[in-house]
Amino acid sequence: MEVMPDLSSTTRHALQEAVLQPRFYTTDFDAVDQLRISHMQDEFAWMMNEFERDYNRNHFVRNDEFLTDFDDMPERQAFIEFLERSCTAEFSGCLLYAEMYKHLHDPILRATFKYMSRDEGRHAGFLNKTMADLNVALNLHVLQTRKQYTHFKPKFIFYATYLSEKIGYARYITIYRHLERNPQYTIHPIFKWFEEWCNDEYRHGEFFALLMRSQPELLQGGNVRWIRFFLLAVYATMYLNDASRASFYAAMGLNWRAYDQKVIRLCNEIVTQVFPVSLPIDNPQFYRNLDACVAYNSQIAALAGRTDPLAQAQKTRLRAAIATRLYATYQLTPVPTTAANIWKGLPNFTVYRASTAA
Repeated sequence: MEVMPDLSSTTRHALQEAVLQPRFYTTDFDAVDQLRISHMQDEFAWMMNEFERDYNRNHFVRNDEFLTDFDDMPERQAFIEFLERSCTAEFSGCLLYAEMYKHLHDPILRATFKYMSRDEGRHAGFLNKTMADLNVALNLHVLQTRKQYTHFKPKFIFYATYLSEKIGYARYITIYRHLERNPQYTIHPIFKWFEEWCNDEYRHGEFFALLMRSQPELLQGGNVRWIRFFLLAVYATMYLNDASRASFYAAMGLNWRAYDQKVIRLCNEIVTQVFPVSLPIDNPQFYRNLDACVAYNSQIAALAGRTDPLAQAQKTRLRAAIATRLYATYQLTPVPTTAANIWKGLPNFTVYRASTAA
């Protein structure tokens, strides 16, 4: 990568490309533009109007709590890394949705992506201001112009962004509810904003669920294998990332493993609203495999900085062991979505009703 001594260490870190790092995405916008949604026009129009309401236009307002001196806060560096990853992920969504708005022609889809880009930009800005409070600089313009973009087919964008939004909801609401019950572990005021924030994430996921339902071939045949792949990729990435940040979660009174398993369970329930299968998380082998991957990844981390042939061989062997465990997890029989286990929605969360369509 090009050496950029003028950039902050945080910006340089966010520019790095790694398996477990947030990425920027692009896609075949012409192919997306060819999607036809007229057979579900009322539902898409209702969804667009929900975004137009902008429920959180007045939510992201900082108060005096943000002016506190956080130099001695618990796990300060880990918190900064949390902010960096979250800000990069939110900004990634902002840019992708803005490009959808720029390239698409259907007025309902264009407006909806514009509103979602607004939401993600607002989230990224709120996170970035919090980083500035900690005297940490993350240059979003540099990220936009210099970070590598990963090209995905439209269907992969739909699977990945749907899951990103839904697991984002599950993560944020789980932290919020925990700190609501245990306020003594609120290491920073930003967590008090998470309830309404995660509702934005949930609504974004609802749109992608609607988009996939409008193209039923995305949920059938060989695409079911891709759905299983993306489910496992999202769960495993979170699990490996959070395992390496156990002390950060402990500072908030959370056991990272119990937290991740609670998040995975909630997300795995939510995805049944659209996916024909979910992952068999109650199969004992599921977490045996993920825990083994954590152990292998920890051994790889212990070899960081070593470039001698023995260390390189050990890293290769450990990466192969992770791949083998993940493949074994993928091979576990998935759970079909049925009338008994399908997601019924969030209580008190506005949902489409044919009689309410404008």
